[in-house]
Amino acid sequence: LVLVEGYKREAHDKIETRRLDAKDRTPLSAEDPNIVAVAADFAIEGEQLPVFDLDDAKSIADFIERTTGLVA
Repeated sequence: LVLVEGYKREAHDKIETRRLDAKDRTPLSAEDPNIVAVAADFAIEGEQLPVFDLDDAKSIADFIERTTGLVA
């Protein structure tokens, strides 16, 4: 499993990343139905999607495996 950043305007399932030091911290998930989760380096309250710590690669990978059917 390889995770890459970018491609935020593409029409495929994706995990939105949010960072405290980002120039624009406007959430994209409310406007993009292809966003299935959020990963951030700060606490997020009130998000309807699953939220992961940006550094928790194991939990993010487990989520991707479950939601895409990659688990054998």
